[in-house]
Amino acid sequence: MKVPNLNFSEIKEGDIYLFEKNLSEENVMGFAKITGDFNPLHVDVAFGRKSQFKSNIVHGMLAASLFSTLVGMYCPGEKSIYLTQTLNFKAPIFYNESVFVKGTVLAKNDAIKVITLKTEIIKEGKVMINGEAKVRMVK
Repeated sequence: MKVPNLNFSEIKEGDIYLFEKNLSEENVMGFAKITGDFNPLHVDVAFGRKSQFKSNIVHGMLAASLFSTLVGMYCPGEKSIYLTQTLNFKAPIFYNESVFVKGTVLAKNDAIKVITLKTEIIKEGKVMINGEAKVRMVK
């Protein structure tokens, strides 16, 4: 995928950026290896079956890490640096579920070239994770 080379002036309040991602068991195991988070709720099938969810769930932070893809690969793209991200975890995501990662431009600060994005992970029309990101455009 080619990273967009958006100029600050091209990004408008209300613009929406969206992509789809399937979160596989392989993604979960890779995330566990990288982070060291082997919580059995995420990686132990027998434990997952006995849990309130009746199955293993994707790490919330794995799903939320897709906001980095949103910022770095969609809006604003290669000229960006993350400043802040808030997160609200609303509902679990299970192995092999596809989600949409959505960013909506809420505001722009021309003086310091900062964009505020409403960030959402959506599954079947339901918001699973949401928050707000602030991103600075760099030269």
